[in-house]
Amino acid sequence: MTTSAVLLLALMAVPVVGAVIVALVRGSDVAARGTALGFSFIELALAAAVWASYQPGGARLQMVSSADWIAPVGVHLSFGVDGIALVMVAVIALLVPIVIGFSWNFQPPTGRSLGSFLSLLLLQQGLMVGVFAATDVFLFYVLFEIMLIPMYFLIGGYGGQRRQYAAVKFFLYSFLGGLLMLASAIGAYVYAADKTGSGTFDWQTLVGVMRDAPLSLQIWLFLGFFAAFAIKAPLVPFHTWLPDAASEAPIGVAVILVGVLDKVGTFGFLRYNLALFPAASQELAPWVLALAVAGVLYGALLAVGQRDMQRMIAYVSISHFGFIALGIFAFSSQAQAGAVTYMVNHSIATGMLLLLIGMVAARGGSRLISDYGGMARVTPVLGGLFLVAGLTTLSLPGTNSFISEFLVLLGSFPREPVFTVVAALGMVLAALYVLWLYQRVFHGPVRGTALVEAAPGPGAVGDPARAEVPDLSKRELVVLAPLVVAVLGLGVYPKPLLDVVTPSVGATMTEAGVTDPVTAQGGK
Repeated sequence: MTTSAVLLLALMAVPVVGAVIVALVRGSDVAARGTALGFSFIELALAAAVWASYQPGGARLQMVSSADWIAPVGVHLSFGVDGIALVMVAVIALLVPIVIGFSWNFQPPTGRSLGSFLSLLLLQQGLMVGVFAATDVFLFYVLFEIMLIPMYFLIGGYGGQRRQYAAVKFFLYSFLGGLLMLASAIGAYVYAADKTGSGTFDWQTLVGVMRDAPLSLQIWLFLGFFAAFAIKAPLVPFHTWLPDAASEAPIGVAVILVGVLDKVGTFGFLRYNLALFPAASQELAPWVLALAVAGVLYGALLAVGQRDMQRMIAYVSISHFGFIALGIFAFSSQAQAGAVTYMVNHSIATGMLLLLIGMVAARGGSRLISDYGGMARVTPVLGGLFLVAGLTTLSLPGTNSFISEFLVLLGSFPREPVFTVVAALGMVLAALYVLWLYQRVFHGPVRGTALVEAAPGPGAVGDPARAEVPDLSKRELVVLAPLVVAVLGLGVYPKPLLDVVTPSVGATMTEAGVTDPVTAQGGK
C-alpha cells in the first residue's frame, strides 16, 4: 500500500477516532471543544497532504487501496479519489473546524451535551469522506445510508422546535432513495455476472461492463441511482425535505448539510449515472435538464418570498443545485468543470452566508427578516462581511462563485441553448433576493422588535442609541477569515481548483461516451 493511500485511509479514520474520544469526554465542555477542534485541525492537515500527493492528469483513481470485505459476492473495502472527490474532501476538511469554532458557545437543548454534538459532527465528517472516496458500489451504498444516522441525530436532537419532524422527513426521503439505488446496484451486479461470469461491485469494472448494456436496461438502472441522487442533491420535485431540514438544523449543522452532504447527490450524477449508464444518461438528459432549470427558477422565486433567513438559504441552494445539474447533463467539459467548481464554491459561499445569519440571529434573537433593520449602522463589520457573502451568492465577478456559473452557462450553451438562456434568468432573481435581504436587514433606520429587545437602552424605538449590539468578536472574525480568503482568492485565481478538476471531468466525458462540443468546434 502506498503512502498516499495510507494518508487517504487516515483521512477517513481520524474524525471517527476523534468522535469516539470526544464522546468519552464527560463533564467538561472546554475539553470537548478543544479535543474536537484539535482533531479537525489534524484532519485539515491530512487533507492538505492528500491534496499535495494527488497528481492532476495522472491515474483515473489515485491513492487506491482495497481489501476483501464480503468475498463470496465480490464486495471490497475499496477507496480512492479522483479530482472531483478530492475537492469535496478538501471542502469537508475546511468547513468542519470552522463550524466547531462557530459552535464554540453553542447551547444544546435540555438533556443534550455539547460533547455529543461535537462527536456526531466528527463522525459525520468521517462518513462523508468515506462516501466520496469509496470505489466499490456496494460500499458506497452502505456509507451513503450510514451517513444519514449522525445527521438525523444532529437535526433531531439539537435543532429547532420542529426538529423531530424535519429529521424524520430527511431520513425517510434519503433512505428510500438509497434503497432504489441498491436495487439498481444489484441489477448492475447481476448483469456483470451474466456477461463476465463473475459478479462485481467494483466501480471501474462496472464502467467497462455496463457501457455495452442494452439501453432499456441502462434506463431502469439509471433511474434507481438517479432517484437517490436527485433526492440528495436535491432537484425539484424531490427537494421538499431540504427547507425543513435546513431551517430546523442548528446553523453549524446546516452548513454541513447544505454545504457538503447534499453534494453527494451531484457527485453521484458524475461518478455513477454518467459513467455507469452513458447511453441512458444521454437519452434522459433533456428530462433532467428540464428539472434542473425548473429548480433554478423555482428555488429563486421561493427564496424571494421567504421571511425566515435560514429557510431562504435552503431555497437559494435548490436554485444553485439546478445550475450544477445543468452543467453536469449538458455534456460539455467546460460545463462540467463549472458544475464541479460550483459544488465547491457553493459550499464556501453558502457556508459563509449561513454562519453570518447565525451571527445576526445571535444578536437579535430572531431569524425573521422583518425583525431587523439598519444593522449596518451598529455592526458595520458584520454588515460588510454579510455583503461579501451575498455578492458571491449572486455570483458577482471577482468572487469565487462567478467563474463556476460562467463556465456552466458558457459550456451548456452550445448543446442546450434554450435551457441555458432560461436558467440565466436565475441570475437576475439571485440579485433580487440577495439585495432585498441585505437592504431589509442592514439598511434603513435601526428598527425591529428582536433588535431592540436585544439591545436595551435609552430612547424610543428606532433610536440608534437603543441598538447597542456588539459587532463581530475576534473569534467570529477568525471563523470567517478562511471563507473570506477563499471567496476572494478563488474569485481572482481559480486555476488551482480547475487544474485538479479538469482532468477528472475529461475522464468522465470519455466514460459517458460524449464528444465535447467545444473540442468539436476546433479546440478550447
